[in-house]
Formats: sequence, C-alpha cells, structure tokens
Amino acid sequence: MVTTQIKELAAAREKLAGLERSIETELPQELSRLPEQYGFPDVKSFLKAVESATRGGGRKKAGRPKKAAAAPKTRKRAVITAATRAQVKKLVKAGKSGSQIAKTVGISLPSVQNIKKALGLVKSRSGKAKPAPAKKKPAKKRSVRKVPAKKAPAAPQPEAPTAAPSA
Repeated sequence: MVTTQIKELAAAREKLAGLERSIETELPQELSRLPEQYGFPDVKSFLKAVESATRGGGRKKAGRPKKAAAAPKTRKRAVITAATRAQVKKLVKAGKSGSQIAKTVGISLPSVQNIKKALGLVKSRSGKAKPAPAKKKPAKKRSVRKVPAKKAPAAPQPEAPTAAPSA
C-alpha cells in the first residue's frame, strides 16, 4: 500500500516537472505572438493599449477610479424672519402643502413644519388646529434627604463563665 502511494507520488512529480518545462518554453512564445494577433506592431504599443483599456488611459495608479469632483454646496442656512413666518402663514391659509410652501419660500420642509407648529396651524387627527404650546416653567429642584444606613444588629456574645467563690 505505501509503495503504491510512493510510486503515484513520483509519477505526479514527473508530470508536474513536465508541465513546468512546457510552460517555460511555450508561454513566452505565446505571449510574444499576442501583439501580432491583435494588430499591434510591437509589444510596447500593445501594453499601452491594454493599460488604457483597463485603467482609463495613461499610466495611473491601480485601484478604483476616482469620482468626479462634486460641485461645492452653495446653500447656506436659511434665516427665518418675521416676514418668512408671515409668508408661511399666508400660504398655509391658501391651502398649499408643506413641500410647496418650502419651495416657494426657499426653506426646508422641517422649517415649514416648525413654523406651522409655533403659529398653531398644525391640525390634529380630529381636524382642529392645535393652539401654540405654552412654554413650560422649569421644574423646582427637589432636595434629596440622605438617610443614614442601618447597621446590622450585633450578634449576642457568649458570656464568659465566672468562677464561683470557693468556701
């Protein structure tokens, strides 16, 4: 059994050596014929075409192609003024939707919702407009009274025997 496995191993090694020899002799010949097969006059122009096809042209670093530079954001934080609030109120009364109001006034939809809520124009599920919420007063601080920890009762100690007076 062991001898047959040794013979199979030797045969496999011979086959491997033969394959390595064929690669060493045939592969360089195949590679040198590639530029001619694809219509290139020399290896250098063939390699340049392969690089430009795989990397997007020229000699660049390998890896992911870089994203196009995004345009810088020019939008700044909207300033909500009294005029803006009045305009939002007027458009709400006219029956415009929140997104339509946001586009018209030039503010975000959450800003429109905040203004509507502050003006008491938000409808509840029952259909009535809610009054503007009153500001809450700060809660009074409660003083916390510290209670001393209770000590465990001491275990009774056994009494020491007293010597009786001898008579």
